[in-house]
Amino acid sequence: MTVRIYVPRDAAALALGADRVAKALSREAETRKLDITIVRNGSRGMHWLEPLVEVETAQGRIAYGPVKPSDIASLLDAGLIEGKAHPLCLGGTEEIPFLKNQTRLTFARCGVIDPVSLDHYKAHGGLKGLENAIAMAPADVVKQVTDSGLRGRGGAGFPTGIKWKTVLDAPGDRKYIVCNADEGDSGTFADRMIMEGDPFVLIEGMAIAGLATGATKGFVYIRSEYPQAIDAMNEAVTVARAAGVLGPSVLGSGKAFDMEIRVGAGAYVCGEETALLNSLEGKRGIVRAKPPLPALQGFMGRPTVVNNVISLASVPIIMDKGADFYRDFGMGRSRGTIPLQIAGNVKHGGLYETAFGLTLGEIIDVIGGGTATGRPVRAVQVGGPLGAYFPRALFDTPFDYEAFAAKDGLIGHAGITVFDDTVDMLKQARFAMEFCAVESCGKCTPCRIGSTRGVETADRIAQGIEPEKNRELLADLCNTMKFGSLCALGGFTPYPVLSAMNHFPEDFSPAPMVEAAE
Repeated sequence: MTVRIYVPRDAAALALGADRVAKALSREAETRKLDITIVRNGSRGMHWLEPLVEVETAQGRIAYGPVKPSDIASLLDAGLIEGKAHPLCLGGTEEIPFLKNQTRLTFARCGVIDPVSLDHYKAHGGLKGLENAIAMAPADVVKQVTDSGLRGRGGAGFPTGIKWKTVLDAPGDRKYIVCNADEGDSGTFADRMIMEGDPFVLIEGMAIAGLATGATKGFVYIRSEYPQAIDAMNEAVTVARAAGVLGPSVLGSGKAFDMEIRVGAGAYVCGEETALLNSLEGKRGIVRAKPPLPALQGFMGRPTVVNNVISLASVPIIMDKGADFYRDFGMGRSRGTIPLQIAGNVKHGGLYETAFGLTLGEIIDVIGGGTATGRPVRAVQVGGPLGAYFPRALFDTPFDYEAFAAKDGLIGHAGITVFDDTVDMLKQARFAMEFCAVESCGKCTPCRIGSTRGVETADRIAQGIEPEKNRELLADLCNTMKFGSLCALGGFTPYPVLSAMNHFPEDFSPAPMVEAAE
């Protein structure tokens, strides 16, 4: 009987040697004449255990990790193919606390299936949402997504159903669905993990969006730094088209929807929807003034839905289980689940999908296990390089769009970066300004010039040059950028800078320079 052994093809696992582990396993199995099939799955998201090797047994999947190529022989000697004990054995995969305590809706199949097998996808509930959507009127599909409370997972938190209804109601001879997969925030990897580990869920979500709004063509705009995601998406689109999931008659419905994968050139600002659309059209990736909104005049001047990967990948479960099922998770106006991406100086870094509402302290101390260095946590940045820094005094803040906004923070793409007590917050504030200066498209003055002046001002504070005056100047620059910038790059850069200044003022008062004695 053939035994299935799973070795991830996820980029994080590959970076830690998963390909070498798979080759070593294949060689050793051939030498020993073992009847095994190696399945290259996505990651379960427990990055400190990667490469995570799983074996399928009668009792379920048994996990081993982190596995090195040199461990393969001893694993097989110990009875890997029967799921037997070994120092690297973690027991049943689903029983690992980090995984067991999650609420996996969007990521239910990630790490479980062969990512590019449509049969695997369907065997684990795939395409049920699309089948339901085909049987419904477009307006009813939009209503179900609206009633679920799903909000944009890319950062802004705008209600997905409202955006879809705008496109549905907009006149146009052609409409488009554009997936923003330009995941540029540091410490974020949820989009990549979905595209590499369960690409069909994104394809299904885009097809549902097309049927709901009258769009017949979709584009996935992926950042060039994601070669594995690009390959997985291209392969999955080809498979889906051959199976009739995409094309002139989606699942035999007579309704058309097809899609293409497009690759960006590495500009962070192209994560902003209008800059992305310019890039997609072959133009320079700079921000467009609004109005008009992309929902009315987007790609090629036509009505366009622009949604993030996780937003679209969350739609199939809503269309399968219903709006009430999805809305039952979460708190306040933040409904459903959110894939937390825990990174930085943290013991248990990885992806953790859960309902909105956990406190920041629970996420860092319990789920993340504190810092990797064992030193105290001093600051946590939530929302990528443009997110605010939260001190431990704010760790009782629940993970919720409105709760974070009330504390002058933002959830963004739910990237969480942990820092211990050795971090210099003045340097972090300077980095935010420098990042903005490097990545600015240059269209508006507050972002282009303000960020450059911000770097210079932070440097003067660090040098002890008129620190009080320059702190006031830095705060004033932030105010100008926040309210005067054309898009969120310049508008959100003040969040990390001002939060660092407000919560860690001691780092902005460097000790005065002492002149050497003559």
